[in-house]
Formats: sequence, C-alpha cells, structure tokens
Amino acid sequence: MNDPNRPAQNNTPNASAAPRPSLADALGVSAGGAPSRNDSPRGIDALSFVMDVPVEITVELGRKSLKIADVLRLGPGSVVELGKDNGEPLDLYVNNRLVARGEAVVVGERYGIRLTEVLVAESGLPAAKEA
Repeated sequence: MNDPNRPAQNNTPNASAAPRPSLADALGVSAGGAPSRNDSPRGIDALSFVMDVPVEITVELGRKSLKIADVLRLGPGSVVELGKDNGEPLDLYVNNRLVARGEAVVVGERYGIRLTEVLVAESGLPAAKEA
C-alpha cells in the first residue's frame, strides 16, 4: 500500500552520480582521524583522541512558529504545516551546527537521510548554524 505522505523507498545507489566528498574529506581528515592528505596544515591527526566522543546528529524536517493558544488546541489528528516545501533538502546538524543537506529516504522500516551536499566554510570547519 503506497502512502503519498511517505517518501519513496530507494535503496539503490545512483551509479551515474560522481562520488561526493564526505565531511571527513571536506575537512581533510580520514575516518580514522589521520589527515587524508599529507599536506594538511591543521594537524588534525593530533585530534585522534576525540574521534570516539559521541555527538548528537539532528535532521530538521522543518519549523513552524505557533501561538501558545494554537499549541493548546493541538490533539490527535492535528496537522502542523511546516515551513519547508516538499522536495526541499533536509538540514543535518551535528551538535547544533549545520554540516550537510540531503533527502529523506526509507531504509527498511526507518527513515534516513541521503546526503546531497556537505557544507564546509572556507576555514575548513563546518558552516555555522543558520538562523
């Protein structure tokens, strides 16, 4: 049964798409913590001791401001329309810092996000959270 409100399930990778850099690639770091380039001026290999520190990942579907009276009227079956259009990229935050954008996917019975854009500022650090 197809639910028109649920994103289409797509578990096949797009073979024609060019490989996109990971966040680690964009920062010049390998997944293991060592620099992915020998010429990395930031000495990120010195940060290998923090590679096991947990971080909070948040995917934002959209936002809406409501008056308290409107919130109190919400109940089962209520629909809250969000400010993001259908098909617009979702924002991925790491510890409240915007680092990537992507599209919603279904993986088995769970939702996921397929990254389409990794955001890195000129400083080499992830871009600051947008207001």
